[in-house]
Amino acid sequence: MTSESLGSFDVVVVGSGAAGSPAAIAAARSGASTLLIEKLPFLGGNSTAVLDTFYGFYTPGERSLKVVAGVGDDVVAGLRRLGPVLERPNTYGAGTGVTYLAEHLKVVWETLAVEAGVKVLLHAFVQDVDVSDGRITRMTVATKAGLRSVEATAVVDASGDADVSYHAGFSYELAGDVDPAQTLTTTFRMGNVDHQRRNTISKDELHALMAQAAESGDYDLPRREGSDHITPVEGMTATIMTRLDHVRRGSDGAVINATDPEVLSEAEMAGRRQALEYARFLVDKVPGYEKASLIALSSQIGMRETRRVYGDYRVTRDDVLSARQFDDQIGLCGAPIEDHPPGEGTIWEYLPEGSAVGIPLASLIPKDGVNALTPGRCFSATHDAQASIRSRAQCMAMGQAAGTVAALAARDAGLVRNVPFGMLRHRLIADGALLELSP
Repeated sequence: MTSESLGSFDVVVVGSGAAGSPAAIAAARSGASTLLIEKLPFLGGNSTAVLDTFYGFYTPGERSLKVVAGVGDDVVAGLRRLGPVLERPNTYGAGTGVTYLAEHLKVVWETLAVEAGVKVLLHAFVQDVDVSDGRITRMTVATKAGLRSVEATAVVDASGDADVSYHAGFSYELAGDVDPAQTLTTTFRMGNVDHQRRNTISKDELHALMAQAAESGDYDLPRREGSDHITPVEGMTATIMTRLDHVRRGSDGAVINATDPEVLSEAEMAGRRQALEYARFLVDKVPGYEKASLIALSSQIGMRETRRVYGDYRVTRDDVLSARQFDDQIGLCGAPIEDHPPGEGTIWEYLPEGSAVGIPLASLIPKDGVNALTPGRCFSATHDAQASIRSRAQCMAMGQAAGTVAALAARDAGLVRNVPFGMLRHRLIADGALLELSP
């Protein structure tokens, strides 16, 4: 079937989340003609459709160190121009979080992208990828008007689910195939909350109330240590409470997870039902919520991992917990391993105090590809390493680096491995990125 063409671009970025939007912005700022393709009607991915907080800008612990800047700083500055932004401690000691209004962030992402010269295409899915000797030559995109094709010199797969890599035939690990896959979460917001009364009980007391409610049989609460937090809107809280396992085994024993449309559809509906149950629990049992009501559900379910590509280098658990530094690192991460397995608990493992692991460029380059990069939660890492470096600020750092590499590579037939790292490093530092911890 012949499809109309969207044109040919130096860089095409697929997915506009915390990795994809910075990638497109960085590529366009570097002078590359750039197309950003997004399946939702707005930019931001999980950062606007699911969450309201950026984690990973700072290391946790007694001495908070900033480890991400660059495009990330531009985003936060844009948010502050539109309204209040809160910096608050994470419930579990994962470092200072930056909490914002998701509706404002949609506009900030769009503004930064358009001002940089990015062409934005919303309501669009990549459906097929043409590959020749590891080079992505053309992608087929489903749009409201039918199938369209697009050509790119360099491609950034920031889809989160490694959709482009999957269609291209690049190798990856499917979450749940080796280690238990991290669960899904439907977030929700509550209005008319009395913050003063809510603050009369601690995190542990909230969890005890959850356990009591679940054990009573009157509430279906699979997760017993969820959290709620304040937002920039008076009387409104946001939650991370629901938990859904998305891994199945097919008749042949193969893993099926939320990359399967039927599994994803079931999870979306189940997540909303579960959110209503947690909202009922909050109103019935938690001080400060007596007169509260549910005001919003996340636009889509929050996914932590589905596919992780195999890259030129694969970041490991030991790399993270030893805060390893790399000769080709393009960013830093001080966030702990935060693993949400099936069941009741969450696993937290912290880096040494005041330290950060480097994020190597080689982990953003799929080993089977020639002109592709994969920043964000689908980058090349083991299950537990990804559970640390998937933090939103780290996705922004990876995205900025990937977009810069793609723009530089577009001058040389898109060959991402041919970009001299010294040139890339110089450009990233000039653009405000942090590649090393300050003493």
